[in-house]
Amino acid sequence: MDNATHRQITKDPLLQPLTIRKLTLRNRIMSTSHACGLEEGGMPGEAYQLYHAEKAKGGLALSMFGGSSNVDRDSPNIFRQLNVGDDRIIPYFQQFSERMHSHGAALMCQITHLGRRGDPYAGDRLPTIAPSVIRETLHRSIPKEMDEHDIQRVVRAYAEAARRCKEGGLDGLETLAAGHLIGQFLSPLTNRRTDRFGGSLENRCRFALMVHEAIRKAVGDDFAIGMRFTVDEQATGGLSFEDCVRIALILKDSGAVDFINAVYGSMDTFRGLAEQNMPGMGSPIAPWVEPIGQFRREVGLPVFHAARIADVASARYAIAEGKLDMAAMTRAQIADPYIVEKIRTGRENEVRPCVGATHCQSPQRPSCLHNPATGREMLLQHKIARAEGPPRRIVVIGGGPAGLEAARICAERGHEVSLHEAAPQLGGQILIGATGSWRRDLKGIVDWRASELERLNVHVHTDSYMEESDIQALNADVVIVATGGLPNIDLTSGADLCLTTWDVITGHSPTSGTALVYDGTGRHPAPLAAEKLAAQGMNIVYCSIDGQIAEELTYAERFRWKKRLLEVGVSPIFDTRLVGVARSDNRLQARLVSEVSQQEIIVDVDHVVAEQGTVPMDDVYAGLRPQSVNDGVTDIKALLTMQPQPKLRDKGFELHRIGDAVASRNIHSAMLDAYRICSVL
Repeated sequence: MDNATHRQITKDPLLQPLTIRKLTLRNRIMSTSHACGLEEGGMPGEAYQLYHAEKAKGGLALSMFGGSSNVDRDSPNIFRQLNVGDDRIIPYFQQFSERMHSHGAALMCQITHLGRRGDPYAGDRLPTIAPSVIRETLHRSIPKEMDEHDIQRVVRAYAEAARRCKEGGLDGLETLAAGHLIGQFLSPLTNRRTDRFGGSLENRCRFALMVHEAIRKAVGDDFAIGMRFTVDEQATGGLSFEDCVRIALILKDSGAVDFINAVYGSMDTFRGLAEQNMPGMGSPIAPWVEPIGQFRREVGLPVFHAARIADVASARYAIAEGKLDMAAMTRAQIADPYIVEKIRTGRENEVRPCVGATHCQSPQRPSCLHNPATGREMLLQHKIARAEGPPRRIVVIGGGPAGLEAARICAERGHEVSLHEAAPQLGGQILIGATGSWRRDLKGIVDWRASELERLNVHVHTDSYMEESDIQALNADVVIVATGGLPNIDLTSGADLCLTTWDVITGHSPTSGTALVYDGTGRHPAPLAAEKLAAQGMNIVYCSIDGQIAEELTYAERFRWKKRLLEVGVSPIFDTRLVGVARSDNRLQARLVSEVSQQEIIVDVDHVVAEQGTVPMDDVYAGLRPQSVNDGVTDIKALLTMQPQPKLRDKGFELHRIGDAVASRNIHSAMLDAYRICSVL
């Protein structure tokens, strides 16, 4: 790095320190709290800590952990939160804080009472509580209205939880207002009380002030205390921007908070979560930075914020222009925990992008769609180590997600790698999936790997269809077959009369008439096809074998498809199986069976589009097996323990297949296959 570049980096707004009370944060990049799915019985054990420590090693200033950590028994663990209502957590915190501090990062916890967002049938099966008896749409509970005894008990519970954070060596904490119990008192939508805790805005602030006064008494003046707080509920009759500014000024003037972790909108519906609180793919980058910047100017407190601040440029703008004090690149660091290190060393172009796929919000969280090491830090390394032995000649067949990742990892290991893709472009099925109205950001997965392969000097060959003899002629030590799959149509009759979703998405299908689109997987291809055909003016009959749209996807993706199909006039029929197709004059008859009633339904249409996943395209793999040292067998025990694969013969090359060349799965599974096999070659 030359001197001019070094000077520019040292002046980077993102790398400047920030002091809050007596805590100095080393730069302006943080991760906000989230329930990462790695807790063990409500405690942050080894896996949980290593997940956060990786970001500390990567240079971030502050990791806020413990999304929705519960302070009392009637705020139950319903989505794998931590339990800060028990002294058992203190030694975990002590170990955790020592680990993070050893890497130079600060550590804070989010503590909360869910209020009506709880579940009366979870944990101790206690009724949920709230300021008023108003059901929440998303979490469904009908709460008990709190009396003064409940209020005093919960205030004490917050103070005790704060004490545990302090004794655990943490640097601070935040409470969660938006949508949770404190926020339920603040909002007129959820607080209809007529006593001293309801009515006027000042009265509705009383509970929050009592909680924060008790917390301050429990932790003292040196401990940073904040609140995760909405700046505008964006709901009729809810808190306006002006209301939220007034509340924040009341909190500030009372000394209740040292910082605000600002969110936008509401979180009591899937729409609120998917479009406002945690917007993903299809949303603008950093959509709420401007209103939150205005909030910061009005309030005059340090402001943190996370909502699709997915790239370094957006984070830098937000800090440089005074919109934020801390750029919370939470999901971006799930994709790449070494963002800060790469900024600091002049390697921004090597940052693995967050594409907003929301896979990290799935039941498999915190797994990133295209970083299989995230959440598996006890076994997988984010930084690929070079192999100890001499370089090996490795040939990768297929340039989709599995093949690209295999080539990248093998090159990072120091091997001589060539990749052969039959198509003119790299990307495989991602190029199909990145079409439609809101999925184009998927291409970032391909673009980053193509750039990395160039940096790592991988020999990439497109328009390169490889027969068995072509591969054997390369004298490889290892062959990785990542040839993907082809669309599967499995019907009792008439499969040859159907179009595939690939036909439609790639533009190789009719553009008029009525089409039945059958979704047999609950993934993206069927709604992508329906969207495209509807946009062309065709009438769509959409049938799904599942009970709801996009059953296999995350809640955010499912919401987007619900909304999009509503926009284009498609009304899905659920719990219905396509069993056969037959010709009827110049049209087609689709034979459907209800999974509920088992009644048969005949639908006359012009076209049938069937989505049933893929079958492996593995002819080359099958032909190469007899020449391989392992007969093409991937030993499962070695795979899962990250050990080199055993040999079954004395001579030949090592052969493996990965991704959809094995079975029809998602991008993350393809990446994980590649990582497990290639990182030990």
